[in-house]
Amino acid sequence: MLQLAYFMLPAYCANMAPPFVRFWHGWNRPISRRWLGDHKTVVGFLAGVCAGVLATAMQRLVDSPIAIVDYRHWLALGLLFGTGAMLGDAFKSFAKRRLHIAPGERWIPFDQLDFVIGALILVGPRIELGWADVVLVLALSFVADLMVNWLAFRCGIKDSPW
Repeated sequence: MLQLAYFMLPAYCANMAPPFVRFWHGWNRPISRRWLGDHKTVVGFLAGVCAGVLATAMQRLVDSPIAIVDYRHWLALGLLFGTGAMLGDAFKSFAKRRLHIAPGERWIPFDQLDFVIGALILVGPRIELGWADVVLVLALSFVADLMVNWLAFRCGIKDSPW
C-alpha cells in the first residue's frame, strides 16, 4: 500500500496545488466559465501540472527503494501525472455543469476520484498495475482525499470540506 501511495504522490500533489493559487488575483482567469465554471483556472491547471512534475523530480532525486516505477524519465512521468490529474478534475467539472450540479456542491465519489482516474489513465501505459492495485489506489485515494479536504477547509484553504 505504501508503494502505491508513493507512486501516486505526484497526482496527489497536482490535485492539492490549485487551491493555493486561487489567491493570485488579476491574471488568474477561469479556463471556461461556461464549460467548467469559475473554479477551474489557467493558473490552477498549470500549478497542478507543475506540482506533478516537481513531485516526480523529487522522487527521482530520492531514489526510494519502495518505488515501483523507473524515474529516469521523471519529466514525462510528471507531466503525465500532473496533466492527467488536472484533466480528470476538469472533466468532472464539465460533467457537473452539464448535470446542473452547482460549483462547490458535493458529488461523491467523483469529487474524490476524478484526479486519480485521470492520472491513472495517462500513466497506466507506463506501469503494469493489477486490478487489485487499482482498487487499492482508488480506496486509499478516496479516504485520503476526504481527510485532506476536510483539513484544508478547516485551515481556510478551501471553501468547502469536499
